[in-house]
Amino acid sequence: MGHLKAIIFIASTIVIFAIMYKIHKKFPNPLLLPILTTTIVIIAALLVLQIPFSDYMEGGKYIQHLLGPAVVALAYPLYNQRKLIVKFKYTILSGILIAMISGLISVYAMLRLMKMDTALILTSLPKSLTTPVAMQVSESIGGIAPLTAVFVMIAGFTGAIFGPAIFKYSKVTSSIGRGVSMGSASHGVGVTKLGDYGEEDLSVGSLSMGLSAVLGAIICPIFVFLFI
Repeated sequence: MGHLKAIIFIASTIVIFAIMYKIHKKFPNPLLLPILTTTIVIIAALLVLQIPFSDYMEGGKYIQHLLGPAVVALAYPLYNQRKLIVKFKYTILSGILIAMISGLISVYAMLRLMKMDTALILTSLPKSLTTPVAMQVSESIGGIAPLTAVFVMIAGFTGAIFGPAIFKYSKVTSSIGRGVSMGSASHGVGVTKLGDYGEEDLSVGSLSMGLSAVLGAIICPIFVFLFI
């Protein structure tokens, strides 16, 4: 019975995502981003049908295991655009570094001005890193790792939804600019949105996401040591 339930949940998730993907292709609105709409539909279905999350994860855990291969698959467009990346390597690296430092400073300053608890500040600082790294960094600096995962998702969805409008009105038209900004600030969720712009954006975004995770794991604890 358990295996049948897992198969049903896996199939349902894939079908829902496929439908949401088609809707997004027909109506390319950032609010209709498939990963966002699929999440909302699944949550609503679980609540309405009163299905425990643990039951859903009997199938969902297998989809979760595909996260690793999915990230590795991003190496393909990265390889295809290797000449572009090598050509603009210093621009990309400096952009990622500036994005990382400005992100830490802005989060820290905003939460301090709002007089938030130190634990919440520490929990929020790794928000722009990919989830596994963000949770480890959060735990190492004294944050609340599960809550950090929530902030990571919020950062991802925020970038994916509002990023296109920011690019448009800020007149950011280069693949380097879009890729570095989205990959550094909104990790995997934001990078998926870059696929709408083309392979160059996706490649730079993938590289930025990976390097942000590496740099963030180093810079974030140093920032905490110096300022908190």
